[in-house]
Amino acid sequence: VHTQAMEITLTGRLHTQLNTTSVATEPGDEVLIRRARFSAAVRINDFVSGLVEPEFAGSKAQLKVAYLRLAFGPALNATIGQYKRPFDLFTLTSSTDILVIERTGDLRGVDTCTGVGGICSFNRFLEQLQYSATDIGIILDGHDRAARVSYAVAVMNGPGPNLADENGTKSYTGRVTVAATHNVHVGGNVAVHDYIHPVRGNAYASAFEGDVEIGDFHRGFHLQAGAVGGDNWRALVAGEPRRFLALQAIATYKVALHRPPYAEAIEPVARVSWGNPDTATPRDGGVLLTPGLTWYIAGRNKLGANVDVWHPQQGATEWGLKVQSYLFF
Repeated sequence: VHTQAMEITLTGRLHTQLNTTSVATEPGDEVLIRRARFSAAVRINDFVSGLVEPEFAGSKAQLKVAYLRLAFGPALNATIGQYKRPFDLFTLTSSTDILVIERTGDLRGVDTCTGVGGICSFNRFLEQLQYSATDIGIILDGHDRAARVSYAVAVMNGPGPNLADENGTKSYTGRVTVAATHNVHVGGNVAVHDYIHPVRGNAYASAFEGDVEIGDFHRGFHLQAGAVGGDNWRALVAGEPRRFLALQAIATYKVALHRPPYAEAIEPVARVSWGNPDTATPRDGGVLLTPGLTWYIAGRNKLGANVDVWHPQQGATEWGLKVQSYLFF
């Protein structure tokens, strides 16, 4: 859509999922609309642009993304509104591109991870502790092409998307990425999250992460890996947050098939994710293993199948199958 004053680009995505669980107390399988989004990207001129993106998922409708963006130049841009915090490679990868079906790998009926609940997967910590969660505030970002360095820093309310600030303090996030080569990128992240302590009132928790990406989404080998540690502020002992630690690697290999209109490519995937919610208790975590396969029909339109296997250090191993269709337009 074009007018004299602006350009509007409309896009959308629909992800439908079948999932199962081995937990006996849960329904064996379910089919759900995992996410349906419609995006309106608005470009006023070279300086002013923005995006509004509502999401419909299950029985809930909410505003997922909404921001105004000011492009001062390659070294400085400002995003004002609601968006992802600049922390964690896996979270910053769009849901149209993520290499596994679910970042957290959660299994219905499993709720054993201290503080964050669910399973102790890498992204479960980051989402539930809100180090990488979508929030409202301002993000400054830019890059130096010659130095092959990009950065982003954010000041956010803290409680999460579509919520008012609960305590008048702010959360701070920063990320720096270096392009070691044209297909190897190394990132460093730091987050300071404000929360309400049950005794002290306003308090802060922190987390640090390093990540690396080798390859891209187009063809051949692709690896995303990261390590994160910090305060598990949802698990307090003697008034102090426990320390969590998590590691994750996802590897794929995309093979072109050139069979239009049925198949552009096929991509096997494997994930290993380990997490411990309390490093003072060494046997409190576990390992998530995810083998899978993605069938690319055309562009981002595809079908994916993953088997998530959760093996805790204490307790029974549980597993579930996830099959998801991806429509992108």
